[in-house]
Amino acid sequence: MDFIEVTGIRCYGYTGYLPEEQVLGQWFEVDLILEVDLKNAGISDNLDDTSDYRQAIAIVKRHIQTTKVALIEKLTEIIAQEILTLPKVNQVRVRLTKLAPPIPDFGGNITIDITRIKG
Repeated sequence: MDFIEVTGIRCYGYTGYLPEEQVLGQWFEVDLILEVDLKNAGISDNLDDTSDYRQAIAIVKRHIQTTKVALIEKLTEIIAQEILTLPKVNQVRVRLTKLAPPIPDFGGNITIDITRIKG
């Protein structure tokens, strides 16, 4: 199995359970692992033989910036399902992190981590 990892995609978005999260917004960070057969691309040096990860980055950014849902679980699923429509992507792992969740006396992050297979 071969993988393309894309890490540290940061965007400002409006997903959250609390009404103010959908109005004020907050920062999110996404890491992707795309399972793609890279053998032909490694031999040919041709972009057509791999998955153009710029498309995956654009999907993440668009959904974080424009999708307003209550749960980051839903946002993560939406991103994963659209990435699976990209050519040559057989499986995707999406790690979506809410960098500053509005939880009193909590300074950590919340991450949703899912893996989906084309099929």
